[in-house]
Amino acid sequence: MIYERLREDVLAGRFPSGAPLLETVLAAQYGVSRTPVREALTRLAQDGLLKRAARGYEVRAGTPEDVLEIYEARIALEGQAAASAAERRTDLDLVRLRHLHEEASDPATAREANSRWHRALWQAAHNATIEALLTRLTAQLRIYDRTPHETPEDLAHTRTEHTALLDAIAARDPATARTTATHHLTRSRDLRLQSFARELPDQHL
Repeated sequence: MIYERLREDVLAGRFPSGAPLLETVLAAQYGVSRTPVREALTRLAQDGLLKRAARGYEVRAGTPEDVLEIYEARIALEGQAAASAAERRTDLDLVRLRHLHEEASDPATAREANSRWHRALWQAAHNATIEALLTRLTAQLRIYDRTPHETPEDLAHTRTEHTALLDAIAARDPATARTTATHHLTRSRDLRLQSFARELPDQHL
């Protein structure tokens, strides 16, 4: 579907922030009519990835305040997801989380593997509403994240935190799972804000 193709291109940073996304141009680029392009653009705006512009739509540029708002919601939801996963996870959920955790040990693929690990965590909560909301929130964060903000040391911290969270889920300890997830995402939020500060030195957090 054109929605999925366009969404992936937006998340991959193939459209610069502020550049107009025009139905006619996109229809020719993707080899489809204007109607599915119009529908896809409308859905992406509803997802919070695009905004209305003088000419069609454009990719949201984002501000530090946007990042703070998104993380406020994500921390609350993912803390609950972690607690629910500790209570409801199946043996298969645990196997999947452990497998993805091992995949993240390779620095070359750690970033993408960590993203898949979080998605597996949401699924282990067995709450479709929380999973859908977290999927939307993390997609919004990706458009503000054009370059990796984690150093090798940051990735090592992430692995340690994931290990602690995985242990809490395996032990069916929802309180520890919630606390660990909250701490982990708070650190992630701070890293993104530091990245914003480096890229936008004139803006104040």
